Amino acid sequence: MTRFTENGKARELLDIPRIIAQADASLSAPPVHITDERAPLSEGGIHDFYSNGDYWWPNPDTPDGLPYVRRDGESNPGNFDSHRRILRQMRTHTANLAAGYAITGNEAYAEHAVRLLKEFFLDEATRMNPHLLFAQAIPGICPGRGIGIIDTLHLIDVPMAVEALASSPAMTLGIETGLRRWFADYLCWMSTHPNGIEERNAGNNHAVCWYVQAAVFARFTGNRDMLEYCRKQYREVLLPRQMAPDGSFPRELARTKPYSYSIFVLDNMVTLCQVLSGEDGDLWGFELAGGRGIRKGLDFLYPYLADKDRWPYPPDVEHFAAWPVRMSFMLFAGLALKEERWLRLWQSLPAEPADPEVRRNTAIRQPLLFL
Repeated sequence: MTRFTENGKARELLDIPRIIAQADASLSAPPVHITDERAPLSEGGIHDFYSNGDYWWPNPDTPDGLPYVRRDGESNPGNFDSHRRILRQMRTHTANLAAGYAITGNEAYAEHAVRLLKEFFLDEATRMNPHLLFAQAIPGICPGRGIGIIDTLHLIDVPMAVEALASSPAMTLGIETGLRRWFADYLCWMSTHPNGIEERNAGNNHAVCWYVQAAVFARFTGNRDMLEYCRKQYREVLLPRQMAPDGSFPRELARTKPYSYSIFVLDNMVTLCQVLSGEDGDLWGFELAGGRGIRKGLDFLYPYLADKDRWPYPPDVEHFAAWPVRMSFMLFAGLALKEERWLRLWQSLPAEPADPEVRRNTAIRQPLLFL
């Protein structure tokens, strides 16, 4: 609570009554678990997360629809996504409650948040196993892929929520230790399993999201070696290989959803700066020769967020009208770089988008927890 209270500028920008209303609403949310929904095509068990690749569809040329075929940018509504929705529901309610607790100290918020966490991650009957062996499976092709690790990007709110809840009697030493162990185990898996290594080495937003997760989970579990590795890779791999001299991300611009992918990758690059900057290094001010750095990326995209009609590239094939919305990177960058235009943009955009695709691509639900 102290860190947030002392950050007067952040408190001024955040809508405190809305955050408390969200916490109040989440008080009545029942616990959810991976075990609530069985994935019929999964090769794993009831405790194993399962999902299908978004852009894969039944094969129109075969009687059984196998193997699935890819239609880039076109999400298949028939794919199994129950585990993703359950995970995001747990994350959202936990983050809402933890943010409410950080503001008010209301123990009812903390008690319910701890219950949600304990049942989802720790209880033997309902816990999720700390791996993603069966994420973004493609029927008829593979039981799971490294690319599926992006499905747990929404979990980055959870360690921050646990830290916000640490002063509550409800967050017992046993529960806190168990949660740190779960995230340490998951970080170990995603750092050593071939699926995790494949995702880490991707040349686009997937690699960025791997490092965002690794950084947050390493911070939570005290893994200083991984934190320094993430800083090093940001400087030596992510920026030089993904950002163009003008601050754009060409691999995202080449997709069928160039606008939303450009927003998504910048959002996560900024989150890396937010999580990894401090006494051990400042990524906010880091630049490559020629000026490539996070400020360059922000300068490139800002005009098209402030006025989407100026977007010079093709529109997204889906959900283009739903963007832009208020996202945490606008707040983080505005505060860290003292850029009032970003803070004004943050305040001007919709705070609660209804479009499910936009919500799915918004990694942080409660930026208060990161401040």
